[in-house]
Amino acid sequence: MMNLPEIQLGIVAVSRDCFPIDLSQRRRRAVVAAYRALGQEITEIDTTIENENDTMKALAELQSAGVNALVVFLGNFGPEGPETLLAEKFGGPVMFVAAAEENIPVLSSDRGDAYCGMLNASYNLKLRGVNAYIPEYPVGDAQAVAKMIAEFVPVARVYWREKPQNHHLWPPALRLPGLQRAHRAAVHPGRERAGKFRVGPARRLQGARERSAHP
Repeated sequence: MMNLPEIQLGIVAVSRDCFPIDLSQRRRRAVVAAYRALGQEITEIDTTIENENDTMKALAELQSAGVNALVVFLGNFGPEGPETLLAEKFGGPVMFVAAAEENIPVLSSDRGDAYCGMLNASYNLKLRGVNAYIPEYPVGDAQAVAKMIAEFVPVARVYWREKPQNHHLWPPALRLPGLQRAHRAAVHPGRERAGKFRVGPARRLQGARERSAHP
């Protein structure tokens, strides 16, 4: 019998209030369509986060929809404070990903700059102590982002599998420990042993040199 947690994905778009919100919303819809084209389902949250009031509205929508794995989508340069506050309060695995610019006119006329927004988001996640999942290259078009979200699902599944069943009793400001280890276990299941990532040959060689230098 397979004992795998059921993952209910949700996606929330963000946009700084001085940037065009419709650009982020349009890109969010494109990502949702691309993900569903892969035969997968994701809950599209209507609220687009521009400020902390939007954060609380989006959080309520996520809870109402039963979402237990969150995708924070930077369809444009986002407000790093409110968007990382959502990750802090969500209480489950969170992924951050951003939209690539379709072309130069979009960058100039619509002022899209999600790549720069990812840098700010990463810094603020560190300040909050939130260990969110960020792909190796977290910027792409709708199809690329949809594939990244698909790769996030096993990470979220491992996260919930390692947690007790009464996770609904956890405090809302839950931190997200162990996501990187969960990602390694999901992507490289054969290399995860007894809860520790196996040491590679290069690391073993380095350890041998250290021991020989200090007998």
